[in-house]
Amino acid sequence: MAETVLLVHSGGFTSRQWRKLADRLAPSYHVIAPDLLGYGDRPRWPAGVPFHFTRDVELLAGLVSEPAHVVGHSYGGLLALQLALAHPELVRSITAYEPVAFGVLAESELGSVEGLPAYVADAAGVDEAWLTAFVDWWNGAGSWAALPEDTKQAFRGVAWKVSQEVASLAADRTPRERYASITAPTLLLAGGRSPAAEQRVVAELAALLPHAAVRTFPELGHMGPITHGAIVNAAIEAHLRHVVASTRQR
Repeated sequence: MAETVLLVHSGGFTSRQWRKLADRLAPSYHVIAPDLLGYGDRPRWPAGVPFHFTRDVELLAGLVSEPAHVVGHSYGGLLALQLALAHPELVRSITAYEPVAFGVLAESELGSVEGLPAYVADAAGVDEAWLTAFVDWWNGAGSWAALPEDTKQAFRGVAWKVSQEVASLAADRTPRERYASITAPTLLLAGGRSPAAEQRVVAELAALLPHAAVRTFPELGHMGPITHGAIVNAAIEAHLRHVVASTRQR
């Protein structure tokens, strides 16, 4: 019976983010690539209604009935780690590209992370200034303005949910020793052009998790799985093969 791989998309995107990886893995694995709450074919999360990332964690827990290899990007990477903490019996391995586990940072390092403006919705539930600050923080000044209009519209449609994800993860203070309890084999992927705070997160997690390895792509940024999917997907697949082979040799 094929082992299960659970692909978790990043905030602001949908399960389509992993379409090429899902196609690549499908011959060898049972692939589950869900839309998180508020995304894709799921009902939009209502503007003004609070949200915490733990609700997405429980959504994922309900999708797997046996241990799965969990792959996540950004917010999806945080969910992969939190799933391993809440339901360790469901996680065989983790592959996370720049998980936004900012709680591992010291308070002095959180300034830039917590510096986003307050979300002030317009009549349509959108805060264009917040979206601009969010996208530019991750990708550099002018990144929001440079996005195609259809991409901007997609972000506007989920803007409130994204802002709530960010607020809940920025306020998260999961104790560092809890992350150290994750025993699943973990590959942490990172881009050399990503924000310094996120690179620190990856370094801290690598030191905390007892079975973690790190691979950095010097030429990539935070959106590496989307801008350079082929090389990131190859690294993910290689990690899955390694974990499966190691298990069968025991």
